[in-house]
Amino acid sequence: MSFIRTNRKIHKWGSIIAALPLLIVIISGILLLIRKEFAYLQPATMKGIEKVPTISFEQIINQAKSVEQAQVTSWQDIDRLDVRPNKGVIKIRTNSQWEIQLDSKTAEILQVAYRRSDFIESLHDGTFFQDKANLWLMLPSAIILLALLITGLFMFFYPYYKRR
Repeated sequence: MSFIRTNRKIHKWGSIIAALPLLIVIISGILLLIRKEFAYLQPATMKGIEKVPTISFEQIINQAKSVEQAQVTSWQDIDRLDVRPNKGVIKIRTNSQWEIQLDSKTAEILQVAYRRSDFIESLHDGTFFQDKANLWLMLPSAIILLALLITGLFMFFYPYYKRR
């Protein structure tokens, strides 16, 4: 079998294998690029009164517990705190994908919203399917895409090379 035929078969079957993971990465990547433009995907960041955080961790957890839909009963239910001093806001991101935004001076709840961008991000990196899916699904897809690039470039430039 000739090198050119093998190259075409690799290109054909590689594109079929990589199509679904690539489609997921492309669509989720587009959504991640525009997530801050649409509050449905990621809640907009509110502005607080003062730029220097003065509230305590106890006030933060108490405010988080007061929001029923967030289902916070302890610090184990909180994924992370995002402190934005320039905006005077502390974002509480819960394990249940809810985001609570507090004023960093008064601890007043500024906004409570569901974060869909975390779900989209887990689809994008493959961890939605399984924690190590980025290694056993996305890495092989990336290697196949690299092979598609190389075989595609070969198919494009080979006729020019042959004519010379």
